[in-house]
Amino acid sequence: QVQLVESGGGLVQPGGSLRLSCVGSGFAFSNYRMTWYRQATGEARELIAEIVSDGAYTNYATSVEGRFTISRDNTKNTLYLQMNSLKPEDTAVYTCYASNLRTQTYYWGQGTQVTVSS
Repeated sequence: QVQLVESGGGLVQPGGSLRLSCVGSGFAFSNYRMTWYRQATGEARELIAEIVSDGAYTNYATSVEGRFTISRDNTKNTLYLQMNSLKPEDTAVYTCYASNLRTQTYYWGQGTQVTVSS
């Protein structure tokens, strides 16, 4: 059974930090590009960071570049998102996504809520 399980969300004050994790199981995690998306209430889903299968290349949305860092540990089947200098506009549900274009297989996590508020 394929699973992507996020954790690490919560309530944090502006300027604070959180680290999200996404653990994959039931598929060959190390063969997949991994992506973090977020969706705020009433807004469209936004791609915020992605990382290729071996971690050699990353890409960020302009809105988070310089504040967020995506990384992965393929030995632990785990994806991370370190979020620093958080702002109220970062409030959203954060979801991880696994994709493999060669095999045309794609998986979504359930999401974790991040709320930035004083």
